[in-house]
Amino acid sequence: MPEVVSIVKGPKEAYEGMVDKGVELANKSAVKIFHQSFFAGCYIGFGGMLSMVVAGGLDDTVKDNPAIQTFVFAALFPVNLLIILLTGGVLFTGTSATVAAAVYEGKLPWQQIPRTFLISWLGNLIGGVIFALLITYCDMNVDLTAKLAMKVAEKKIKKDFLITFIKGIGCNWLVCMAVFLSGQAQDMAGKMVGIWFPISCFVAIGFEHIPANQFMIPLGLLAGADVSVLEMFYKNFLPVTLGNGFAGSIIVAAGYSFAFGRLGRNNPSPLPVSRCSREDLAADEKAKDDKDVAIVPDAAQGP
Repeated sequence: MPEVVSIVKGPKEAYEGMVDKGVELANKSAVKIFHQSFFAGCYIGFGGMLSMVVAGGLDDTVKDNPAIQTFVFAALFPVNLLIILLTGGVLFTGTSATVAAAVYEGKLPWQQIPRTFLISWLGNLIGGVIFALLITYCDMNVDLTAKLAMKVAEKKIKKDFLITFIKGIGCNWLVCMAVFLSGQAQDMAGKMVGIWFPISCFVAIGFEHIPANQFMIPLGLLAGADVSVLEMFYKNFLPVTLGNGFAGSIIVAAGYSFAFGRLGRNNPSPLPVSRCSREDLAADEKAKDDKDVAIVPDAAQGP
């Protein structure tokens, strides 16, 4: 029978790949992490703007069935994650899982968690905001596109803190699954499919993704949305960041470390030794010594 070769890694191998990815990222300099995070923020802008332009243009034609606009937006948005994951970009959302997993496996010190999280978060924010400023400067954030951008920005600050936090959890659970599936697939088509489904899923559901919000809410503000910068930070950025971080670090990283890594490893139980008395241990040692003496020939007796 010919050997069957799979082009898809198993889940344990995929988790180990996430760990290696976290180690690789944390060993980079702060400048390089920021550089890759800034690029990722710009790529989020590309995908977000694509969705805004096309879905926004459908506004007048989908009044009776708004789900069509939602579907189109969700179907186009994953192009940014495809570019990011296949070119080495760094998102806060993925970093919260990969670096935390490497820490759980004992391959990184815990101090790398706040370091990499903060640098990637700032890089994504600056990249997203600058991209939004450039889009607005080029007069591309107008008409139906601007209308949708304002609608999205205003919607994202209406929910209370806990609801937004939970929506952040749901989002990054799916985003990290896109990272996981992309690591499993070993060809371009497989990676595209593995990324597209989880990302389009979270967008269509309406979960909250901090790198996406770091582009979309500023874009809405620049278009004239009734949202202040302070509201943007404490009503959205803060709870979404916490929710995304919880999903990546606890649900995904710790969950899969328990399934395939060190957190789920069974350590040898010390109970049998602790039940032995000192007399029993001494007797065992004496018996071992007597056995060793018995098998060593006496040199004085000759061969």
